[in-house]
Amino acid sequence: MNEPGPKHLVRSADLAEAETIRVRHPLNPRSEIHMKRLSDPTGMTRVGVNLARIPPGRESFLPHSHAVFEEWVYVLEGRGRAQIGDEEHPIGPGDFLGFPTDGTPHHLINDGEVDLVILQGGERGRFDMGHFPTIGKHMFFHEGVAHFFPDAAIETMPLSAWQATDDAEKKSEGEG
Repeated sequence: MNEPGPKHLVRSADLAEAETIRVRHPLNPRSEIHMKRLSDPTGMTRVGVNLARIPPGRESFLPHSHAVFEEWVYVLEGRGRAQIGDEEHPIGPGDFLGFPTDGTPHHLINDGEVDLVILQGGERGRFDMGHFPTIGKHMFFHEGVAHFFPDAAIETMPLSAWQATDDAEKKSEGEG
């Protein structure tokens, strides 16, 4: 092991010794990511950066989009496919993927013969909302707990429906 650096420095030589977290999406049996958190040892709390690998034949999570947090991926090694919206695109070393909060679902698939190694990250916080269109669910994430509910259970209402008007008041009082 190298001489430890300052708190704000994560040395690549020390990554082999860093704890690897095996992550999977509980609703996708093909999901498997082996992740080393790079930003946590430096004390960063608002942005997460991870060195991750997806084994051959495995996927990242499920196609999903975020309403609050932006995400990004930079491919270091291997080849695979990125599902972006309704299309799939081949990806390989040097490719960058950025996912703003525009509602576009995204997902990674390793259909190669070696690990798909990526640097990935995004914003972090106590609250996020996501959509998983292939399983018809929305997710509300708060304080480390994900709450899933079916798309059909979502009732939408414009803010104008909350504004009282004379006509609305008369109807609610039985007039007109």
